[in-house]
Amino acid sequence: MDASRILIVEDDAQIAAMLRDSLIESGMIAEVARDGIAMDARMRASSYDLVILDVMLPGESGLSLCRRLRVATNIPIVMLTAADAEIDRIVGLEIGADDYVTKPFSVRELIARIRGLLRRAALPSLKEPRQKQLRFDGWLVDPIRRQLFDPTNARVGLTTHEFDILLAFCRNPGHVLTREELLGVTHAGLAGPIERSIDVHISRLRQKIEHDARDPVVIKTIRLGGYMFTATVEEV
Repeated sequence: MDASRILIVEDDAQIAAMLRDSLIESGMIAEVARDGIAMDARMRASSYDLVILDVMLPGESGLSLCRRLRVATNIPIVMLTAADAEIDRIVGLEIGADDYVTKPFSVRELIARIRGLLRRAALPSLKEPRQKQLRFDGWLVDPIRRQLFDPTNARVGLTTHEFDILLAFCRNPGHVLTREELLGVTHAGLAGPIERSIDVHISRLRQKIEHDARDPVVIKTIRLGGYMFTATVEEV
């Protein structure tokens, strides 16, 4: 198996060198860019499996770079944030970062998180994406406009992650999807354990599409397995 290629976008030379050396010692290929301009140049010249992105950078901020990367690619992104910058972590996860690590951080923990993200990125896709609208129990899912309409044709607001998960369910009805598979179709990030991250999104989604979220029948929990979408889904 080829070594994973990691791009570190960090302007602090000492932190960047420490990260690069630690990743190389762990069997990965690591390169450094000090700002967004250097990151763009690196990514034009090479392909990478994951980006470590500092929030505080000279010029374009890490949050802006994260947003740009997510529009163009599904590459896993780990953000480095200051310990007291909770808003940066929240915004970073919402705009597409897959995980965050606060400074000062444990290099061993960071490498473990990186390996976890790389494993999830390597999971087989849940199915080739389709662009046709999908209907279940009177609900309509529009993958192109990324909108959900209830049986009365009223639009129902979903977060990015909720829509990603619902779309995965609709494309795989009757199949048990693990939490790792569901995490793989979102850019939800690991603000906590995988179980908590996905379960929170599932809970919110149930509140919007189930008749009784406390006794769900459309999104069933499969003990020790994950979740299964029980509704019949048709392309329209």
